[in-house]
Amino acid sequence: MAQDKIPSSVLFCCDHNAIRSPMAEGMMKKFHGRAAYVQSAGVKSDMEVDGFAIAVCDEIGVHLANHRSRSFDQMRDWGDDLGQFDLIVALSPASQRMALEMTRHAHLEVEYWPIMDPTGLAEGREARLAAYRQTRDQIEARMLDRFGPPTRQGDDDL
Repeated sequence: MAQDKIPSSVLFCCDHNAIRSPMAEGMMKKFHGRAAYVQSAGVKSDMEVDGFAIAVCDEIGVHLANHRSRSFDQMRDWGDDLGQFDLIVALSPASQRMALEMTRHAHLEVEYWPIMDPTGLAEGREARLAAYRQTRDQIEARMLDRFGPPTRQGDDDL
């Protein structure tokens, strides 16, 4: 049963918490509701959520417009302990390194999903949207493979 594959808490992370990790957080919440406590963070939080990420996620009913980017350091400053998560999913090499470094004394699992960064890959609106859809679809495929089919079809905002 898919529910058995879902840890009680998951942190998705990438470089800026502006594209890949918010997409993953939003999809996890939509597909599995409250089956897991889900958050996302970046190595840095120097960007807002990318407009193309918002657009391609809206296409599948995942709403990212209200997401506020945050970094690992901000999480720690706000009292979130990475050790509270059962699973950290790193979506970029830099976030994998940071997650492994910050959790080396914690007993938790860090997985690496090599997800394409769509920024700067295409010129023009339609080509950019296509690149972002490819990233979104990569995340969705990995998520379905790892956690099973959706257990709910809610439309909660991030």
